[in-house]
Amino acid sequence: MEQAYVQQLESSRIKLTQLEQDLHHARAQGLLLGGAGGPGGNISSGAAMFDMEYARWLDDDLRHMSELRAGLQHHLPDHDLKKIVDGYVGHYDEIFHLKGVAAKTDVFHLITGMWTTPAERCFLWMGGFRPSELIKMLITQLDPLTEQQVMGIYSLQHSSQQAEEALSQGLDQLQQSLIDTVSGGGSFNDGLHHMAVAMGKLTNLEGFVRQVIQS
Repeated sequence: MEQAYVQQLESSRIKLTQLEQDLHHARAQGLLLGGAGGPGGNISSGAAMFDMEYARWLDDDLRHMSELRAGLQHHLPDHDLKKIVDGYVGHYDEIFHLKGVAAKTDVFHLITGMWTTPAERCFLWMGGFRPSELIKMLITQLDPLTEQQVMGIYSLQHSSQQAEEALSQGLDQLQQSLIDTVSGGGSFNDGLHHMAVAMGKLTNLEGFVRQVIQS
């Protein structure tokens, strides 16, 4: 009887050690609120690196925008404008790459939008903006368009909305699964298991965010 009790204690100790290691790993990646930081708090190294790179990206964004406006005002030839536009497209490829890296290192920092302005956070969706909403705003700025171009844009908007809905439903299911896992109840050992499983599921957030970035 005493031997069985000792074995149970040893088993619990091993599980606690493993859980502590998992918690440390999760906090290092920003998977826990304590590691994600906040106003006046510490943030992970991955989050700090993203914030620094994003600030640099914003400076470059202003330069690209000024260059594009100047080109339009001076009525540059189409081939010169194309070079400017291609450079701007490459500039946005860079932010998608930066977000992809941030999703791996600190996904919570990315999706909470602490790197954006308060106004931008009102429209934030999974670490960015809904593509369909951006298309809706752009449509009014692209006049005049041919009927074929308009149909193509609306088709893109519709497919974007479908993808957004699928991703939102997947995220809702993940959140419900986390709640069900954590509230599973049971013994102390069961609680440790539920917590470990829940932390494993939290890593699925990276998958959702990466799908948004790549869509």
